Amino acid sequence: MQDAAHRLFNHYGRHLLVIFIIVILVHDVFGPHGFLVMRRKQQEIQKVNAQLDKLNKENADLEQQIKDLKTDPRTIERIARDELGLVRNGEQIFKVPAPPPQENPLAKP
Repeated sequence: MQDAAHRLFNHYGRHLLVIFIIVILVHDVFGPHGFLVMRRKQQEIQKVNAQLDKLNKENADLEQQIKDLKTDPRTIERIARDELGLVRNGEQIFKVPAPPPQENPLAKP
């Protein structure tokens, strides 16, 4: 009986070992924790880190703007002039109308 089992293992053992190795390789590449999934997750992590770096830079810029708004007289004056239309005593504002749009000679009627 043992001799028959030994012959059976010798005959099918190598095939079973090859099939087992193939199954393990396929699982390691395509499985739920396989190579392809891990690579995709690493790419997602890189995207998120890039977005985080961008947001951190934007946050630092906004913090600098807040600091400038609180302390820099030139920034305060620029906003007062540009956005609020304020002027200093004795200054006058002259508004020049925009030129009328010119007709395009190449345009078809």
